[in-house]
Amino acid sequence: MNYVKHGRIFLIISTLFSFFIMTSCGKTEETAVLPDGKLDKCTLRFSWWGGDDRHEATLKAIELWNKKYPDIKIEPEYGGWDGWTEKLNTQVSGDTAPDIMQINYDWLINLSKDGLGFYDLNQLSDYIDFSGYDTETLSFGMREGKLNALTVSMSGRGLFFNKNVYSEIGAEIPDTWNDLISLGEKFAEYGKYPLDLDIQTGASAWYLCIVYVQQLTGKQFITMEGELGFTPEDIQTALDFYKSLEDNHVIRTVKQRAEDDGSSALYQSPKFIDGTVAGVLEWGSAVGKYQSVLDEDVLCAGNYLSSDNGNRSGWLIKPSLMYAVSDNTKYPDEAGAFINFLLNDEECAEILGTSRGIPASRKAYEALENSGQLCGISYDSSQYLLDTDPVTLSPYFELSQLKEYYNTAIEKLSYGTADSKEISEELYDKVKKYLERIK
Repeated sequence: MNYVKHGRIFLIISTLFSFFIMTSCGKTEETAVLPDGKLDKCTLRFSWWGGDDRHEATLKAIELWNKKYPDIKIEPEYGGWDGWTEKLNTQVSGDTAPDIMQINYDWLINLSKDGLGFYDLNQLSDYIDFSGYDTETLSFGMREGKLNALTVSMSGRGLFFNKNVYSEIGAEIPDTWNDLISLGEKFAEYGKYPLDLDIQTGASAWYLCIVYVQQLTGKQFITMEGELGFTPEDIQTALDFYKSLEDNHVIRTVKQRAEDDGSSALYQSPKFIDGTVAGVLEWGSAVGKYQSVLDEDVLCAGNYLSSDNGNRSGWLIKPSLMYAVSDNTKYPDEAGAFINFLLNDEECAEILGTSRGIPASRKAYEALENSGQLCGISYDSSQYLLDTDPVTLSPYFELSQLKEYYNTAIEKLSYGTADSKEISEELYDKVKKYLERIK
């Protein structure tokens, strides 16, 4: 295998992902003293995206902060994922960004090419306790020697299945790629699908395809340095695999999804809610939105699929979310104190639970461990991922322009407007040229 590795076993174990039932911590009514007592009275804007589970937990955490530190008020700005990238890009370019932002790993490439796009958090060491982070975890947020962001959690896309539907039709949860493909025929008899891929995420279908090829070849689709590691033939293999999923009734076609769901995300689709679609590929840090639309305990975590010989390599892990401070904030020290609260405060950790995955901060992780919150389907999925020896996802993989290329390729293949060889050569050229240009 010639994967480009980044991270050690401790990093993976201590910073993986989950969704669990969140519990409120005990509330304190007295006003707490801020670090060194020298912070200014102000109002800070904090923005994030997510599902209702994340919104509810974060609002409770902000409520706790505002009670403990009433001189520094936090104003929340939040919404769903759709259009969030474009919104934040506009805010950053127009110097109207919130003081504190939840950001994606890949955004650092576009928004802070020189390391100056966000505030250097190293300058806030009086207010942010970095002792709960190892060097490798901190390195994900580094740009040109500056700490632009802090990792909230690590995550990987795992497989989650509606166990009630599987049980009703007498199907087994798949363990290998061949198991998955063979399920299509059985599910077709009931007008159902064993799995589907959320095209709203921009790269879900392509993610599964490259994992399949990475497992076969030992190559990485895009390296950490932004080099294209696949040949046109590798890309064609990935596209042919995707088409086999459609042809074998494992997933719906792009046309079927559009007709069934319109522009809705998969977790909002009636086909997912009623069990017509009985499985999903999703980040462990975000699966809560799927779980929340079904009855309790309906979803279960599946294993990471292997080849017939038991090889489970090729699956991916990345910083699922990060916190950054605007380089234009008037109150960097106060913003740093709030980030420290989000990442390291024990009471806050118990409120947030794993709405953003298993915390990367050792202090928050231990708080959840002590409160018995390290359990649930995403925790199960995270443990399964450990057995795959996961590879760090390149920050270049999820760049918006590349997602458009992936989507276009999948749509052309699904609608039959071009064959896989033609599409693979086109996708290879586009990705290679864009990577060369962006670097």
